[in-house]
Amino acid sequence: MVVLTVAWAVLLAGLTWVSTREDPPTVREQRTLAQAGPVVDGAIGELVAAASGAVPALIPPEIDRGCRITPFADGATLVREVELAVPGGEERARLELIADRLPATWRAGVRVTSDGPRLRADAGEFVTVKGRPVADGRLRLTVDTGCRPVGDGYTAPGPGSAGPEAGTLAETLRALDNPATEAEVVVTAPCPGGGTARTVRSGAGPVPASPQAALAPLAGGTPVVETPEVYAYQRDGVAVLVDLHPDQVVLSATTGCAG
Repeated sequence: MVVLTVAWAVLLAGLTWVSTREDPPTVREQRTLAQAGPVVDGAIGELVAAASGAVPALIPPEIDRGCRITPFADGATLVREVELAVPGGEERARLELIADRLPATWRAGVRVTSDGPRLRADAGEFVTVKGRPVADGRLRLTVDTGCRPVGDGYTAPGPGSAGPEAGTLAETLRALDNPATEAEVVVTAPCPGGGTARTVRSGAGPVPASPQAALAPLAGGTPVVETPEVYAYQRDGVAVLVDLHPDQVVLSATTGCAG
């Protein structure tokens, strides 16, 4: 009996080792934040490509370390987002178009709820994709890992080579006659067909008088969105999103991915 027990224990240990190395994960707790990071970054690039025609802005990644995997094990959640400016009244249609453009394996779809249209998709590796309107002419796309072990931690993609977005951001600040009050923040994600989506963000002072009129020449007179709170346009391959908060202007200039 002792020999059989030892042999059975050795067999179980061997099978566990092989399963750990070869079998796909069955729950997200089997993939660390470090392993999920590239999936999340790639999903952001897919969303930017699928949102071609809108005005995107990549939001800096956030890591929430306040969750627990089990009562005895801490974890963390990685969240990345893309803000989109679209013509008012087209929010649902744009979500549906984005869902249609995403990879078939994501099984993306849009359903209408009591709170409005909601996009949902599965980017793989237990990474969830969601999308919803947050205001007239404004969508938010979110990629979320759920709570999982930290592992070696998440490292955001590097800034890469600067493109025309930095010059366009400076041009927008000059048009508003409003110098930057915050250092530029660069956020990137890999595009599915190669290359990099890149957003340069900065804050400026209070909203100047008639900002829409000041920006109209840069937009060629045809902005994608023009409201008291948002002015968004495309210029020479760069998407510009200007958030007009009462006490501050926040500007984002983005070079996206080919759709």
